Amino acid sequence: MSRRRGKVERKTRETEIAVEVDLDGTGASSIDTPLPFLSHMIEQVARHGSLDLSVRARGDVAVDGHHTTEDLGLVLGSAVAQALGERKGIRRYGSATLPMDEALVTVALDLSGRSQLGWQVPLPKAKVGEWDVELAQVFFE
Repeated sequence: MSRRRGKVERKTRETEIAVEVDLDGTGASSIDTPLPFLSHMIEQVARHGSLDLSVRARGDVAVDGHHTTEDLGLVLGSAVAQALGERKGIRRYGSATLPMDEALVTVALDLSGRSQLGWQVPLPKAKVGEWDVELAQVFFE
């Protein structure tokens, strides 16, 4: 079986993002963004998803983290879609519930290729380091 890999780059006036993903990886990652908490969360995607992930992101974070977060979500999603190819041999649907220290997270995914996000997450207007918490929804959109 061939490895399912994707590589996507995006350059705009505000950002420069490069992502490589190997869906058949081991959880190895090399993540470089100007937003440490965002980097940490992307590392968790690789580790807990058992996929290899390389991310290099630059952006206008002196303004705010919105463009970098949004474009990283777009590029990562595009790289995963590229790696999935025709989506043969995968299960289209999946779900998980994850109990964490101070939260319970439930996620249902449909890898059909039709984008849709249902977001029911009451988040405070706050920062984790330099990253605005409300950007989580922007990333997943």
